[in-house]
Amino acid sequence: MQKNRWTKMGSAVVTVGMVMGLAASAFAQEQAMDKLKSMRVSGIDPNLPLIPQTGKNADAIKENLKRVKMPAGFAINLYAIVPDARHMAVAPSTNMLFVGTRKSSVWAVTNRNSGDEATEVKQFAPSLKFTQPNGVCWTKDGFLIVTEHNRILSFPAAEFFYEGADVAVSELVPQGKLITVEDESYNHGARVCRVGKDGMLYVALGQPFNVPPREKLKSFNEQGIGGIIRMDAATGAKREVYATGIRNSVGMEFNPKNNDLWFTDNQTDGMGDDIPAGEINRATKKGQFFGYPYIQGKTRITEFGYDKDPVPANTTNPEVYMEAHAADLGMTFYTGDVFPAKYRGGIFSAQHGSWNKTTPIGARIMFTSLKADGSADKTEVFADGWLDGKTRQYRGRPVDVANLPDGSILVSDDFAGAIYRITYTGTGT
Repeated sequence: MQKNRWTKMGSAVVTVGMVMGLAASAFAQEQAMDKLKSMRVSGIDPNLPLIPQTGKNADAIKENLKRVKMPAGFAINLYAIVPDARHMAVAPSTNMLFVGTRKSSVWAVTNRNSGDEATEVKQFAPSLKFTQPNGVCWTKDGFLIVTEHNRILSFPAAEFFYEGADVAVSELVPQGKLITVEDESYNHGARVCRVGKDGMLYVALGQPFNVPPREKLKSFNEQGIGGIIRMDAATGAKREVYATGIRNSVGMEFNPKNNDLWFTDNQTDGMGDDIPAGEINRATKKGQFFGYPYIQGKTRITEFGYDKDPVPANTTNPEVYMEAHAADLGMTFYTGDVFPAKYRGGIFSAQHGSWNKTTPIGARIMFTSLKADGSADKTEVFADGWLDGKTRQYRGRPVDVANLPDGSILVSDDFAGAIYRITYTGTGT
């Protein structure tokens, strides 16, 4: 494959009408935010339309799921039709979850009868215009955090007050303050978040480039771009950089047994079909450096001559080396007690599937077991079949994995616009 050098470029022809329209839209959004922050009515129709859960599309997705192969005793079924479904936050007290997207919607998914499928899907907080609200997560006291491209919002008691169009909201990080506006990019703008036992909100910030130019490294490290930052989950105060040397993490989770923060990392494009390897990493303390852009996986990065520099001595190596360009995204530790013992406490992770590879791979769910000391043991394919090996076309692209309280797990798919539920019906223990 030829080397593919990405840069941020753009050109536009802007008319007076377009400028006025954008200004009016921004003003309207600011007004809506101000109204919700002060507990006032936005004026949006509270009768929100529901996403249809039956019909030809649902039937076709169910048919595609018959192709998915898993170990004996496991079953996968359609849980909900959710357009552009990305990262998920399962509500702590009710049978519902919130689902982020890379577009402009956050979805509220409700299971009103505690059955095998969701009963209702509708937009959350439609009076607010979200911008890539990919990351969703919960605080310990039930606040829903939504991490956008360049803003972080907090919604108190969202699972109890989501029914209408208006919900209480506060800005943990105002628009344009998560990263410097000049570093906003269409590339790697999907954030993920988690709240730790320390009450801090952890947010991964992807590199705006395929490989960052040298002149950007100092600024990026100071902001936490190409790293993980953390701040007080209640106020947004005490912001600091937690980890650096990461290219683009779009999945992370704390190990509930020891509070280590694990995260996936997507590798450099354009270097070839089989390099660099994808990564799953483990952060055990503040200040760790994970190698990028000097090395990724076991491959030195040649862009801008980083391979001519020595690998920094403080580099923390990956726990797991994944196949190149499989696009490892969301992950979770299995916390249930229904799956056989080998899966309990291990990591389920989603591979979105390759675009920068001659023969596509990915579009599957992986499983990584852990050793007694908390490090990674073995990694294997758990669920596969969304990528048609004959036609090389995707029938689905998994993004995230989440636990349900009943011991089953959910898988989101932004290509099919769906969420699946995986259950164990076998007799193994």
